[in-house]
Amino acid sequence: MTDIQITCYSTKMKKRFTPIISFIAFAYFTVTFSGCAFGLQPLPDTVQQQLNDAADQGMDGIIVCVNRPDGIQLYTAGWKNRENQIPADPYTLFKIASISKLYIAAATTRLVADEKLSLDKTLAEYIPEVTDRIEFADQITLKMMLQHRSGILDYSSKPEATGETFDDYLSFAARVYDKPAAFEPNKKYRYSNTNYLLIGAILNRTLGHSHHTYIRDELLIPLGLSDTYNTQAEVNMEELMSGYLIGWEADVKDWEYPLPGGSMIATAEDVSVFLRALIDGTLLSPEEQAIYTSVYPYEHTGWLPGYTSIARYHPDIDAVVVQFVNTSGKEIYWLELKRLYKRIVRILEKH
Repeated sequence: MTDIQITCYSTKMKKRFTPIISFIAFAYFTVTFSGCAFGLQPLPDTVQQQLNDAADQGMDGIIVCVNRPDGIQLYTAGWKNRENQIPADPYTLFKIASISKLYIAAATTRLVADEKLSLDKTLAEYIPEVTDRIEFADQITLKMMLQHRSGILDYSSKPEATGETFDDYLSFAARVYDKPAAFEPNKKYRYSNTNYLLIGAILNRTLGHSHHTYIRDELLIPLGLSDTYNTQAEVNMEELMSGYLIGWEADVKDWEYPLPGGSMIATAEDVSVFLRALIDGTLLSPEEQAIYTSVYPYEHTGWLPGYTSIARYHPDIDAVVVQFVNTSGKEIYWLELKRLYKRIVRILEKH
């Protein structure tokens, strides 16, 4: 049994800040935080002090998990729910957004190793009906989609599209149909959520059932990850951390995102256990490990309205570090989140 240490949290009220408004699909806000330029501040002695500082400067709620071979440490600061001043809970559920892609890549890897999928088979072969709707579909391979080297446009970059439904992945992929590719297949790298939307459809067709069931049975249950869920519909909403979009007063945790590659919900501890198992050979066989290494990295960030996350392994300190913050905003705010993460790692390196 892994030892778990939970440190205390800070629940001080946040300082008010003035938003500058811009509109893209709906209102987003860029915020100048009072003193939130972390790089200009002295490095605190402890992770807890750093999280307390971040909460005091405007981050609503923060959870950090440090997974080392000798145990797991959990840190929190701020609020699980700001309106009711419920303190951040280290075991609360969180929307991990694009960190979900690690699970889909691992599931796809296993199916490739089992010869139920082929990395060299094309999108047109897997989903024939998109052959004339997605440029180069007859040249784009499964491997290229996994690696974000397909050239397929990112559906999330097209906010003018409306009326999609979530019950059929292809109905949502249709927002990129009949549009020129970003580039020819395998010529460049460009991150596109559409790749993993289509991979989700491919997995469902190959399995004959939802890939969510496969991920649960093949990846989650063997690792004992009982606090990881494929979609929000599976979750007790009381256990889900609230989410806050800068400049938008209301809690946004009810906003659903059920599409492959961004739909999963988990605790920070569960994410850390999954990532360590993915890296150290606990989860994948040597053959599967070789396939996975060839197609996807062992780290990811995540962003959804109200939820930002980072999960990475740091070999120099042999630690998986997961950071959850239930506040999101424009790019300037994302830079502050990355600075916070780097400072946490620097503190860990000192100890």
